[in-house]
Amino acid sequence: QVQLVESGGGLVQRGGSLRVSCRASGSIFTIFFMRWYRQAPGKQRELVAEIDSGGNPNYADSVKGRFTISRDNAKNTVYLSMNSLKPEDTAVYYCNADVLPSHVSGVVNYWGQGTQVTVSS
Repeated sequence: QVQLVESGGGLVQRGGSLRVSCRASGSIFTIFFMRWYRQAPGKQRELVAEIDSGGNPNYADSVKGRFTISRDNAKNTVYLSMNSLKPEDTAVYYCNADVLPSHVSGVVNYWGQGTQVTVSS
């Protein structure tokens, strides 16, 4: 069984910074892509950023230049550093990962439970 657990959300003022983390644990052989999604009230879940196992990132246009995704493969952890935060960044942020579990022949996609990020104006 594999679990993704996010941490680090909270309340921050406009223009502030915050870092969220997500650690994968369990019977993991390797992790391919790790991603951050977000979902604001009344809106669809959207992809914010993703990073492959080699550390190559991709970002949504709305966060380019403000957010940085990174990962520590030794710790099975992905981070999202968020700067110049705006009220429209307010959402529940979800971690997502493509995992090859130990003793399983195929890749499985997992989700975390989400962490709230609120940006006040």
